[in-house]
Amino acid sequence: MEVEIDGRRLSVSNLDKVLYPEAHVTKAEVIDYYARIAPVMVPHLAGRCLTLRRFPDGVGAPGFFEKRCPKHRPAWVEVAEGPGDRGGAIPYCVIDSAAGLVWAANLAAVELHAPMALAADLDAPRAVVFDLDPGAPAAMRECCLVALAVRDVLAAVGLEAWPKTSGSKGLQLYVPVNRPCTHEHAATFALAVGQLLERGDLVVTSMAKAVRPGKVLVDWSQNSRHKTTIAPYSLRARPRPSVSTPVTWAEVESAAAGSADLSFEAPEVLERVTRHGDLFAPVLTVVQELPAPRPLTR
Repeated sequence: MEVEIDGRRLSVSNLDKVLYPEAHVTKAEVIDYYARIAPVMVPHLAGRCLTLRRFPDGVGAPGFFEKRCPKHRPAWVEVAEGPGDRGGAIPYCVIDSAAGLVWAANLAAVELHAPMALAADLDAPRAVVFDLDPGAPAAMRECCLVALAVRDVLAAVGLEAWPKTSGSKGLQLYVPVNRPCTHEHAATFALAVGQLLERGDLVVTSMAKAVRPGKVLVDWSQNSRHKTTIAPYSLRARPRPSVSTPVTWAEVESAAAGSADLSFEAPEVLERVTRHGDLFAPVLTVVQELPAPRPLTR
């Protein structure tokens, strides 16, 4: 069938196809979620080289990452050159409208992953990301404890961060910069904070699996020029339609105390946006300066 969104006409198909078998969520419901979340999600996608993670047979079957924007895209879906392969730069999709988001959802692009930099300046990240990834039996509570420790370190150097869930197991903190910065500077800063907290017994900065059980990995490497992070408000390919959800620091404190789990599904996220608006909006506008860089050492 054809739909019209923001003056754009596009075809959507297989609307009854179940993309989340456990929750019996159909493709129509996934498209509806993205159409409704678009006003707060699109600003976090616009101008960026997006990677789509597509699940044409639903999240219970293997999916695939798609960096190169499909050639059959509508003419109004823009592309931008981004980090590529051995053949050089490749054209990524740029989603800058609700119509573009619905088009991607119709491809069963359940997840959307975005880099820290805009396509116009791939060498200048707009934010530093702290990706907190728990190693079982550590879980969200431990991530929140680490997040509060990161917040304290940031405050000591005059910086603020905004938290969101990964929509999976972990938590992510964005430190907006929105001024000239390099990926190396962002990575070295994230590593330095992680190493400071590593002196305790809960944090690791090494990717080695042997050291991760019961710990929270501060994944500073997510600040690499070639890396992407799950976009704010993106669905995740989990058994149920969980969402990478912006949260308040008060909610992080509650989860650290064990009185909340910070797990949200699509309907809850839409309701949260109705109540709170975009809790992640400051990440796009707040200007901050990182401390002077130091050599990257491990």
